[in-house]
Amino acid sequence: MLAPLQGVTNRALRACFIDRVRPDTVFTEFMQARNQGPKALSAADRREAGAVHGNVPLVAQLIGHRPEVLVLAAQTAQAAGARHLNFNLGCPFGRHTTGLSGGALLSRPDLLPEIVFALRAAISGSFSIKLRAGYDDLEQIFSLLPLFAAAQVDFLVLHPRTVVQKYGGNADHTITARVVKETPLPVIANGDIVSAAQGKEILQTTKAAGLMLGRGAIADPRLFSRLRGLAPERPNAGELQQDFVDYLGDLLTRYEPLFCGEQQILAKLKEVPAFVTDPRLLPLAQQLRRARTLQDFRALLSF
Repeated sequence: MLAPLQGVTNRALRACFIDRVRPDTVFTEFMQARNQGPKALSAADRREAGAVHGNVPLVAQLIGHRPEVLVLAAQTAQAAGARHLNFNLGCPFGRHTTGLSGGALLSRPDLLPEIVFALRAAISGSFSIKLRAGYDDLEQIFSLLPLFAAAQVDFLVLHPRTVVQKYGGNADHTITARVVKETPLPVIANGDIVSAAQGKEILQTTKAAGLMLGRGAIADPRLFSRLRGLAPERPNAGELQQDFVDYLGDLLTRYEPLFCGEQQILAKLKEVPAFVTDPRLLPLAQQLRRARTLQDFRALLSF
């Protein structure tokens, strides 16, 4: 699965991934359940909810904390074409962790039963939950598993950090392995998967039902192919750089009709090299992030 990354996994990037490496499932950026007007979701989110490409299942992700608003948002997303919905209990950043949305809601587990059962009743297709292992305690997840099973959630996506950790430290996949053993629900492992070797080890040691690839795949979309044995697990520097340049060139072409003006296109493109950690790509990634114009960015792709 391609992870939802706010501000990054827009419909053009998702289409790029589908056409290049075909994830089994893709997710929208999270959709804020609003308490404004009859639609509950913004017009942009309604367009995203139905933006299926290449027959790859699209999961619309909701974020919020009021059951009645979340239910209306789920109904609105389904009316717009969404067949699969996910509830965000993991986002650790910014204003979305205030007002008890995202990962902050894990600080009030007493509110979760009403929300989870209400969403399950409102969602006609698959219903999944993406969550951190806890708000400030990695063991919190184990107290929530009976609720998720009782509500007949279809699957869980687990990032085994706490909300307060944000992206500090390491994702603790020993927690993932324990969760797999203690719940009848399928568990998708997420967090710190930046190489095929890591992904395969996590699958083997946790017995998870699958993987969700986020930051590692944004830096190297071919990580999907590497995990499937369709591309070298350890590409040489030349192959890695050529793949990266081709990917960004493809993304640039897709972004031009979607975003408004060169500066917005450039800003969106610069989000991708921000995820690069491989030392063989870092010099180019840093140059791309310093590009002041779209022309400069293009020139760097023509090395």
